[in-house]
Amino acid sequence: MRGSTVRFLVGVLLILSSILPTSANAQSTKTAKKPVSSSTRKKRRAASPRVRRARQAFVASTTLRPMAQQLLQDRTLAAYAGVEAYARHHAKEEAGALAWLVLGYAHMLDRDYPKAIDPLNRAKAGASELADYVAFNLGKAYLETGRSAEALSTLAEFNKTYPDSLLIRDAHLTYANALLAEGRAAEAAALLEKERIPLHSDVELAIGRAYEASGQSDKAAAAFRNIYYNVPTSFEAEAAGAELRKLGIAGGVAERRTRADLLFRAKQYGEAASEYRAVEDLVSPVERPAVQLALANALERNGRSHDARQVLTSMGPQAGDAEAERLYLLSETARSTSDEEAMQRTLTQLRQFGPESPWLEQALFSSANSYLLKRDYDRAIDDFRELQQRFPAGIRASYAHWKVAWLSFRQGRNEEAIKGFEDQIALYPDAAEIPPALYWRARAAEEAGAPAMARAFYQKLSERFRNYYYAELGRARLKSLGSAGSGDVSVHYPLLDRIPPLSVSVRIAPSTPPEDNLRLARARLLSNGALADMAVRELQAAASEEGGTWAPPEMARVYFDGGRYDRGIEIMKRAAPNYFAVDLPDLPRPYWEALFPKAYWSDVRNYSTMNGLDPYLVASLIRQESEFNPVAASRANAIGLMQLLPKTAKTVAREIRLQRYNPSQLYAPAVNLQLGTRYFKAMADRYNGQFEYALAAYNAGSDRVDDWLGQGHFRDPQEFVESIPFTETREYVQAILRNANVYRQLYGAP
Repeated sequence: MRGSTVRFLVGVLLILSSILPTSANAQSTKTAKKPVSSSTRKKRRAASPRVRRARQAFVASTTLRPMAQQLLQDRTLAAYAGVEAYARHHAKEEAGALAWLVLGYAHMLDRDYPKAIDPLNRAKAGASELADYVAFNLGKAYLETGRSAEALSTLAEFNKTYPDSLLIRDAHLTYANALLAEGRAAEAAALLEKERIPLHSDVELAIGRAYEASGQSDKAAAAFRNIYYNVPTSFEAEAAGAELRKLGIAGGVAERRTRADLLFRAKQYGEAASEYRAVEDLVSPVERPAVQLALANALERNGRSHDARQVLTSMGPQAGDAEAERLYLLSETARSTSDEEAMQRTLTQLRQFGPESPWLEQALFSSANSYLLKRDYDRAIDDFRELQQRFPAGIRASYAHWKVAWLSFRQGRNEEAIKGFEDQIALYPDAAEIPPALYWRARAAEEAGAPAMARAFYQKLSERFRNYYYAELGRARLKSLGSAGSGDVSVHYPLLDRIPPLSVSVRIAPSTPPEDNLRLARARLLSNGALADMAVRELQAAASEEGGTWAPPEMARVYFDGGRYDRGIEIMKRAAPNYFAVDLPDLPRPYWEALFPKAYWSDVRNYSTMNGLDPYLVASLIRQESEFNPVAASRANAIGLMQLLPKTAKTVAREIRLQRYNPSQLYAPAVNLQLGTRYFKAMADRYNGQFEYALAAYNAGSDRVDDWLGQGHFRDPQEFVESIPFTETREYVQAILRNANVYRQLYGAP
C-alpha cells in the first residue's frame, strides 16, 4: 500500500548512492582523500580554523532549524517572515547567511526566482563555509530570470574559488547554460565536454543544445540520441526526443531496440510495447522473433493478454529457446485470462519441447501458484514438486520445495511434511525458507512428544536468526516447554550443523564521527537550515574521505530532523541489510534507533493507548506502510502514515464524530493516526484480538481473510499466517510482528 512518486524515487536513489561511495562521487569530490579505516586513525587532527568557524556557526544557528524546516515544508508568508527576521537579526554572520540562503532556496522551490536573488545576495556578506552554496544558487537564480550576464559573473572561476565544493559540476552546467543564453555556444560545449563522463543526462542535454546552437548538428544529434535511447527514463529523455524530432532525426533500429529494452527493465511496459511494435517490421527476419517475443511479454505485463496472445500465435512455432519462451508466454496469457485448459495444454507442449528450459521452470511456478490460489492443493503440490525436481539448483527450487512440505503439512500428511522440513534444511541450508522449516519441524517434534528435539531446533532458530519473525515464536515455544527434565537427554542433531553460521561481516563495529572533518561540520550547519539533501551530500563525501561506520546514522538523522523518516530508514536498510539476523549488541545503538525511529511518538502512543493497542505494534505497522512518511500516497490512493483510503477514513471520521473532517487532513499525522488506530482497533475487535488476522485484513481486506479462515482448521494464528496465499500479505504480517518485537527490545515499556 505504500505510495511512490518520481520525486521520492529520485530521493531514494540519492540516499542509496550516499552509502557506498562510487566512482562518480569520487570524481565530483576533486580533493577527496583515500578512505582511511577508523582503526588506523589513532589520533585525530587538530580542528582547522575553517572547521572551528563552521562549528561556531552551527551552534549559533541551532534555533534556526525549526523555522527553516517549517519554511521549506510549508512556504507560507508567516514562515518566510520568521526566517527573514532571524536573518536580519544575525546579519553578516554565518548563521544569518544560512538563513538568507534558506530564504533564497525556498523561493527557488516556489520557482519564484526573482524573489530569490535579494536574499541570496544578502547571504554573501556573512557566508564563508557555505559560500559555494550561496554562489551556485544565486547564479542559477540569475539564469532563470534571464540575467545571464550576471549568472556568468557570479559563477566565473567557481572551481578555482571553491576547489573542494561538491557543486562544481552543477555550477559548470549552469555556467554553460548562461553561456548558451549569451550566444557563446562553442564555449558552453567546450566547458561541458569536461563534465561528460560519467554520463549525466542533464549535462548531455545541455551539450546537445550547445552543439545545435553552434551549428554542429551531428554532435548535437549524438548527444540527444545518447539520452533518448540510452537513458529513456531520465527527466531529460522527453526533451531530447523533442530535439531529435525538431532535427528530423530518427534513431536506428539497434538504438530503438535498446530503448525498448531499457523501458521494459524499468517496468514501463506500455511504452516498451510501443517501441517494440515500432521496430518489429524494421529488424531483419532473423531478429524479428526476439522482438515479437519481447513485444508479447510487454503486452502481457501491461495487462493486454489478448493482444499478447495474438502476437504469439501469429509468429507460429519457432526453433530452440525462442519456441520455449513463446510457449511460456502463451501459458501466461492463458493463466491471465483464466483459460486453464489452454494453460495446461501449452505447459504439456513446453515439457515436451524444452524439458530443461528455464521457461519451463517459470511456467511450472506460475501454474503452481495459480492452483494454490484456487485451493487445488494437490495440483499445486504436483507442480511445485516437479519444478524442484527438474530444477533443483534453480532460483525457485528452495521456495518450491518448501511449498510442497508446507502444503503436505496442511493436508495432514505429517510424515511427508516432516521429511520435507528436514530435506529443506539439508538441501537449502542458506535459503530464506530455513526459519519456517526449523520452526515447524520443532512444532512437529512437540506434537510427537519429542521435546528434546523441539528445544534443539528452537534454540538453533533463536540463535541464528535472532530477530526474525520465527525466532521470536521459537523463543516463546522454548519458554512454554520449560527447562529439560532429568530424563530429557540432550541430543546432537547433525542436520542443524548444515545451517551456516552468520557471517561476521553482518556485525558492524561502532565508530565516532570525525569531528575535525570540514565536510561533517558543513553538513551539520546545512542541516540547521533544513537543507537535508545538501547536508547528506556533504556527509557522503566525508564518509568517502574518512571511512568508518559513523556516516549512515548521521545521514539518517539529517533526514529525520526534517521529518523525512522514510529516506533515513532507506539509508539504514542499505547500510545494514541483514540487521534482523543479528542481536542488538552486534550493531551500534544509533543504527538500531535509525532503523526503528520513534517518529510522531506522542501521537502514536496516545492514540494507540486510547484504542487499547500496543504503541509498538502501531509504530511497526506505520513503518511497514509508509516508513513514517506523512505524505505517502499509494497507487490505490491510500494516504498518509497509516495509508488510509479516503472512503475508509470518511467512515471512521463519521463514527468518531470528527468535526469538519475533509480528506486533505489525512496528510496531517495526528488526524491520520487518530483515524488509523481506530480503524485498526475495529479490525482487531472483528478477529477477537488476534492481531495476525487483523494485520492480514489491514493489508488484503477482511473479506479475503474471512475466506482464508474458512479454508479449514488452523492450529493457531501462526499456522494461518504461513498459509496466507499472497506472498505480499504473508510477509507483511510477519514483518510487522517482527518489527514490534524489535521496538520492544530497543525501548522497553512504551
